[in-house]
Amino acid sequence: MKSKIVTYLKVFAILSTSCFLFNCVSSNKINYFEKNNSINLNEMLLDYEPTLQKGDILTINVSAIENEAALPFNLFEAPNSPNLIPLPYIVNAEGEINFPVLGKIKVINLTTKELTENLTERLSPYLKMPIVNIRITNFQVTVLGEVKTPGRFFILNERISILDALGLAGDLTIYGDRQNITLVREKDGKRNFQKIDLTDKNLFNAPYFYLSQNDALYVASNKTKVNSSSVGPNTSVVISSISILVTLIAILVR
Repeated sequence: MKSKIVTYLKVFAILSTSCFLFNCVSSNKINYFEKNNSINLNEMLLDYEPTLQKGDILTINVSAIENEAALPFNLFEAPNSPNLIPLPYIVNAEGEINFPVLGKIKVINLTTKELTENLTERLSPYLKMPIVNIRITNFQVTVLGEVKTPGRFFILNERISILDALGLAGDLTIYGDRQNITLVREKDGKRNFQKIDLTDKNLFNAPYFYLSQNDALYVASNKTKVNSSSVGPNTSVVISSISILVTLIAILVR
């Protein structure tokens, strides 16, 4: 009987120490999209396109049936050089770009598709069947915190979801808090913060499911990581106290 009591005490000590160090977490805080399984997904998000913002860097190429006629509508570093090097357009503080021949054009809050249609219409009096190609060259997102490979990622297709960005960063570590991710977004001169819960399937219907250029995601540490970071002299005292307590009880029940 006494040996059983001692065994139980030892098991209790091991479990207590483990829970103290690792703070056991339920699966519904680790697995993604466990909440709201019956929601209807918003198909309108499939057509999402980012809008242009101040400070964006664009490449705009204009071509036409007669290529020489389109040259004045392209911005080159050395227009008289045999090797034409295209220059980027920067959206200024007024939300405009300075376009050759056409002058200043308001582009802020337009999608690249809308700007393409706008320029095509403006160029039609000058060119026969103009073709306009636009790309945001500074489209990037930053992922920090409890992910495997934090950093800044450049996006070529100008369309990336929160899940894609976390995938680029190697997914969350076991210490990442799936219910406490912060999206930082700057738009129209204002910085906005949005909390994200990866365990909630409603994320797929959120207006911020697709990221905008220069968005940042921060993954907070969960309680396990916070508790483990406090391992030190105090932890040793607690573990020693548990061990001493178990030893004393074992002696008393002999």
